[in-house]
Amino acid sequence: MECYLDNSATTKVYPEVAKLMNKIMLEDYGNPSSVHTKGVEAEKYVTEATKRIAKALKVNEKEIIFTSGGTESDNLALIGAAMAYKRAGNHIITSKIEHPAILNTVKFLESEGFNVDYLDVDEKGVVKLDDLKAKLSQETILVSVMHTNNEVGSLQPVEEIAKIVKDYNKDIIFHVDAVQGFTKSLIYPKRLNIDLLSISGHKIHGPKGIGVLYANEKIRLKPITFGGGQQRGLRNGTLNTPGIAGIGLACEMGTKDIAGESERLYDLKGFFLQEAEKIDKVVVNGCVKDENGNYKVRETAPHIMNISVRGLRSEVMLHALEEKGVYVSAGSACASHSKKESSTLKAMGADAETMDGALRISMSEFTTREELEYVLDTLKELIPFYSRFVRK
Repeated sequence: MECYLDNSATTKVYPEVAKLMNKIMLEDYGNPSSVHTKGVEAEKYVTEATKRIAKALKVNEKEIIFTSGGTESDNLALIGAAMAYKRAGNHIITSKIEHPAILNTVKFLESEGFNVDYLDVDEKGVVKLDDLKAKLSQETILVSVMHTNNEVGSLQPVEEIAKIVKDYNKDIIFHVDAVQGFTKSLIYPKRLNIDLLSISGHKIHGPKGIGVLYANEKIRLKPITFGGGQQRGLRNGTLNTPGIAGIGLACEMGTKDIAGESERLYDLKGFFLQEAEKIDKVVVNGCVKDENGNYKVRETAPHIMNISVRGLRSEVMLHALEEKGVYVSAGSACASHSKKESSTLKAMGADAETMDGALRISMSEFTTREELEYVLDTLKELIPFYSRFVRK
């Protein structure tokens, strides 16, 4: 059996999305900036995709900016906002468990003279609000906190964070990386007081190489690319029409029944974690139990699970599972091809053995209970076998 459970790294494209993109690449391949018929046909796809995404987010169509992916969306949000508002202050706040697309961007901004503070998290991987309150200052111009952690699936209290930030100073820009949360949770930026929001196509059964940045029309951004003035000059370059159409359709399909699909995934997650912890050497990361001994999965993202096989390195288990047709990861696939210490687990207080043996299992709407049962059986078989070769 083949079990693809690395959906936080990338997802299988909806067949309908692939079909639409194929038609555009072979038939309606015009440049949407061209004024002839081919260009007008291409522009219609961009317009339709914009409408679909704006409807899903309940925002204005002119607030949608297409990028090359979540990383560029994060870069444009942070660098664009920091440079636009640097006269108002030079202080930025983010968390210790952000994706490298955020952490490496704020490191760049630090090299440009900005001061950055990093928020602590608790043992569940949730930002400490008291720490946020303590770090806000008159120099703060930008706060960036992810919606859903990509390694352990912790959900950040973005609505509460927004309230704290805006109550302190309504002019502070609040950015949310929603790459892992969009289509898994209901996210309406205007209701949540989010100024900037990042989305990636290939995390929602859309194509790679396309992303979205929602930018509230009241927010100023400095462009980080320069060219022909496309997208109001905020993101220059020829529009990726097939990708834009693909992410638009994927967005529409992925948001049709968020509540129902989330419940299905929560049921699968609860089942898997309860059974996984019964296996010798396995511990669950980022999800706690209630008074009855059941994992409180609904306090976390529905699709991301993180377990550690204590005493066995994650690389060993990854390849062993792969030989059985099971595909998982040891953390963020975007961080590096090589395994590095998890900044998320470290910030949560995990010990070295827990970090060394961490495995991320991430589901999608194509994931079945039968697949998870197979993974559990495979773990029960592999862990005792490989444990025999570990030095005591």
